[in-house]
Amino acid sequence: MKSWLRQHQYAFRVAILRLLAQPFSSLTNITVVALALSVPLISWAILLSAQPVVQQIPVATEITVYLRADLATEDVSAIEKNLRNHYSDQIEHIQKVDKNQALAQLKKDPTWADALGVLTTNPLPDALILRLKSLSDQSETANLLASAIQKIEGVDRVQLDRDWLKRLEALLGFGRVALLILSLSVAVIVVATVFNTIRLQALNQRQEIAVARLVGATESFVRRPFLYVGAISGGISCLMAALLSRIILNPLNSALNRLAISYDTQLALNLPNSGDLLVATLLIMVIAAMAARWSVTKNTPF
Repeated sequence: MKSWLRQHQYAFRVAILRLLAQPFSSLTNITVVALALSVPLISWAILLSAQPVVQQIPVATEITVYLRADLATEDVSAIEKNLRNHYSDQIEHIQKVDKNQALAQLKKDPTWADALGVLTTNPLPDALILRLKSLSDQSETANLLASAIQKIEGVDRVQLDRDWLKRLEALLGFGRVALLILSLSVAVIVVATVFNTIRLQALNQRQEIAVARLVGATESFVRRPFLYVGAISGGISCLMAALLSRIILNPLNSALNRLAISYDTQLALNLPNSGDLLVATLLIMVIAAMAARWSVTKNTPF
């Protein structure tokens, strides 16, 4: 155990010395990775900060059920009760729109008053407005429910804004794909930067590696410092990216506050909590270490 710890302490010390031996090159590579990491980090902060606001936007799906005009009041109440009993797990609220109240409301509008005044009977049907609960498969649930309600006796027509649901799902799908592509692009940048850095170090220290092999150094002993170089570079890049993101968010928050005040509200962009940042940093360090191992294995024959 002590021997294993001494080997890792030696590798860590060698990695630090190699980074300090070429300060400009090391700082340049770390800055490139940090700038790449700051983009998804700021996007992450925007998504986290916007989530509470988005949740307050009423996006509940509504289904309008138009009943037959010849139905009696008892039949309308029976259909409403039937929907409450059989679809309570999908329907959050049912609003009944009485046809007489709807007609009286239309007569208050001068545009419709003259036309409705010549009618001897009420042409409007009773209607039920169903507000659905928020579900993961909102579009599919709404379509199935609309089809089932259409088959109920006494229902004339069911109206569902399917196009709005399709646009919402398409927008959410685009956001997920965009975030995935952005994350993969950042991972490629990290791998490429670390790979090139370790390749140059391995080529410059080829003679040193050859001498180490002659005196009995194992492959893992020779490669371990390079892995630490990659991991340390990734960790410092994450810390620098967090610092850059915090600096960038300051002017964004100032502009956002001026906009929010005009709407009598408050909104601020905040970075993820320390736990999430720690997990992201460890992940980047692992990716950088794996890229370093790949580079030193490919460019240093053993």
